[in-house]
Amino acid sequence: MTHLPETLPVDMTLTPEVTAFFDEPTNTISYVVKDPASDACAVIDSVMDIDYAAGRITHDGADRIIAFIRENNLRLEWLIETHVHADHLSAAPYIQQALGGKIGIGENILIVQDTFGKIFNEGTEFQRDGSQFDALFKDGDTYMIGTMQAGAMHTPGHTPACMTHVVGDAAFVGDTLFMPDGGSARADFPGGDAGTLYDSIQRVLALPDAMRLFMCHDYGPGGRDIRWETSVAEQKADNIHVGGGASREEFVRMREERDATLAMPRLIIPSLQVNMRAGEVPRDASGRPMLKVPVNAL
Repeated sequence: MTHLPETLPVDMTLTPEVTAFFDEPTNTISYVVKDPASDACAVIDSVMDIDYAAGRITHDGADRIIAFIRENNLRLEWLIETHVHADHLSAAPYIQQALGGKIGIGENILIVQDTFGKIFNEGTEFQRDGSQFDALFKDGDTYMIGTMQAGAMHTPGHTPACMTHVVGDAAFVGDTLFMPDGGSARADFPGGDAGTLYDSIQRVLALPDAMRLFMCHDYGPGGRDIRWETSVAEQKADNIHVGGGASREEFVRMREERDATLAMPRLIIPSLQVNMRAGEVPRDASGRPMLKVPVNAL
């Protein structure tokens, strides 16, 4: 799986303007990606705030992104989800209501919806066909952000629906990779697989060495400042899990042993229910926003 899609638009002469927004409670980085030749932009991996203990949802982080787009007179064309996140809730529909744009995710959202539709005992009213999203990307699909051609590359392993989005000399890798001193994401969620994750990482590392890589999360290992941008060359040389030519067998052994020690993400229960619905909070029979807690199911 190390080969790149023939249709993937890799243009190292095109440098989109990337503005990052760090969400401290979930250690998530969201991005506004602007076409330098127009007013068009995309938002990647937005965050909706939740006080889980209180069951209270707010939109402070999303409002910062909306304000930035408005202050800079930008036109929002896409809201991209790199995958169904298990550690934060998407604010895509909230931002879409304010600014427009299409919500897109990988086509294997159908697998995720089927898997977690069963875990959360969703009824027949929950559509498992991805229809909550405006676009479902296949490997190698392309789309436009203003004059920029962007491309989606299937990079599963963390989840079945993970996609890396390549725009000019920038690639947004979701949870496929962390910064070099952070390594890689876990692969033990339903539908995840450590060997598949290794193959997907190799696919990312097959991009040009100078390609800018933007992370979805950073936790500041060793107390360093939060960072979110690296390069293919840096990852190949220094990533603690796959750098220096680590073998697939070594990676799988490390990843499986490490994953067995990890607790579930704090927000996995609300995140999955909301994100498999493209950021919409589920409702009960009376129409009230309501979340479920499956017992001993994850």
